[in-house]
Amino acid sequence: MTREAIFAAAQALFNERGFDEVTVAEIADAANISVKTLFTYIGAKEELLFSGGPTVLDAVVEAVRNRRLGQTPLVAAGQALLAAVDDQDQDGNLDAFLRMVNAGPAARSRLRALWDETEEALTEALATRRDGPRELAVRRLTAAQIMVLVRTVTSAEVADLIAKSADTDAQRREALRDWIRDAAGQLARGLQAAGR
Repeated sequence: MTREAIFAAAQALFNERGFDEVTVAEIADAANISVKTLFTYIGAKEELLFSGGPTVLDAVVEAVRNRRLGQTPLVAAGQALLAAVDDQDQDGNLDAFLRMVNAGPAARSRLRALWDETEEALTEALATRRDGPRELAVRRLTAAQIMVLVRTVTSAEVADLIAKSADTDAQRREALRDWIRDAAGQLARGLQAAGR
């Protein structure tokens, strides 16, 4: 319960004032705990950037792990991203995730660590007990390709594209869904097709 209170307080303060403008002491105060207690739950303020609950990245890993028979990992990941566009749950909401991504340099640094952790989790989700070194290398390549899709969705370029292509939240969500579909299609066709 304390961990949830810490993350909820941090998210509310970050949304209100931005990551760099909020101190650890203010987060602890908002969660009704001491700073010392806060650091028993987290190692650094940056860990609070993304909620303590499941995130969009977790949803992608779960979608790949639990994909339907015959469904490609890329399609499963794309569907998870599409679902996150309209997710009303704050933790799984892509819009809330993107706001945190754009909170500044500390957020970008933390995001790079989360990307690495997600790629590792995807590789594990794709692996089977029978996999040898070659198969494991292919699993890593597949995970990396999925992460290309994820990373572009959270990029400044895509955020700028979406912001300039629509006026309303509904239009922005539709523009983001279109981008996800197009990007997943380009990845599915391969790098040569995208380079024409």
